[in-house]
Amino acid sequence: MSWSGLGKGEHWRDALAAALQSRAGGNPQLLLAFASWHYRDAMSELVQALEDEVSPGLLLGCSGQAIVATRAEVEDSPAISLLAMDLPGATLRSVRLEHGDFQALRSVEAWRMRIGVDPGEVNAFLVFSDPFTFDIDALIALLEQAYPGVPVVGGIASGEPGRNATELFHDGDVLYSGALLVALSGAWTVQSIVSQGAAPIGDTWTVTGVERNVLRSLGGRPPLEVLVETVRALPPEMQQRASRNLLIGLAMDEYRDQFQRGDFLIRNLVGVDQETGAVAVGAFPRVGQTLQFQVRDATAADEELREMLDVLGGELGDTTPAGALLCLCNGRGMGLFGTPGHDASAVHARFGPVPSTGLFCNGEIGPVGGKNFVHGFTASIAFFVPKA
Repeated sequence: MSWSGLGKGEHWRDALAAALQSRAGGNPQLLLAFASWHYRDAMSELVQALEDEVSPGLLLGCSGQAIVATRAEVEDSPAISLLAMDLPGATLRSVRLEHGDFQALRSVEAWRMRIGVDPGEVNAFLVFSDPFTFDIDALIALLEQAYPGVPVVGGIASGEPGRNATELFHDGDVLYSGALLVALSGAWTVQSIVSQGAAPIGDTWTVTGVERNVLRSLGGRPPLEVLVETVRALPPEMQQRASRNLLIGLAMDEYRDQFQRGDFLIRNLVGVDQETGAVAVGAFPRVGQTLQFQVRDATAADEELREMLDVLGGELGDTTPAGALLCLCNGRGMGLFGTPGHDASAVHARFGPVPSTGLFCNGEIGPVGGKNFVHGFTASIAFFVPKA
């Protein structure tokens, strides 16, 4: 049995009471909870009351700049969103991590002991972290080494704009630093998508010269020359879109015959050198890697998300997810689409009333091409499903 709830209100008690109105009987194995920053002065009371009221096997969550629920995204008012799930046959192991663990744990074996699960046992990880005290990129890199092939989903907590503080929820406690990691083992796993909101433009190119994050040549030509040529070849309307939102896509598998959306890791263009024609990017490309320029805007983001949800729905077939976790960039929502609830509504349109929760993040975590990354401007959506 799964259920979700959304509560709004200036006072957290009113919001919590509203969020619990949809509560089903029993004590859920996992309760995901997200509360907007407006309740920051009462987070400890809120989380303890939720723990006492529901008594879940594990309570996990964090604060958010905006809150996501089933068919809804609440951006400008205080709200609480809950997702409660029973996952028969699943095992959940939660671990609190701090930045000092990177100094204390020097080997892959030490990290496996700290997390407490063997690579062959874990099906997926959930992770939420504080953006100001914890290096989430370092954790993702370590998990890639210690647990290769295991998907990691979640997000970086957010809070009041301009205030360098967020809150993490773990059982009845509120934490103000570090990260929370949960290993999901047994009969359940997650199936996820990472919609990077980008559409490829022009041709694919092979990286033929690179120095760290600076592209020196593409197909033996100056990258800036290739970029300008690519944009000029677009229809006028597309040129306008591209001029404001250019990015690059790095193919995760350069041995494919054809490349489509979802085959690229999308990263920003950082700068150009007019004299040499070099282009700096927000990644570290490899010589021989396939690259394609991309455009990101509301149209591309909408098309890609719906396409990826359709593909995943086809893969799941008759399987009904127990719930969905939506970790959305705080640059999406009204600011990108101009209408409220875009991403949550898209999930509902494809999967129906699957109980959902989530937040607007400072960074979204999810796999692309079988490897886990921290993203920006994306929708990382995880569905809890029985393990095949």
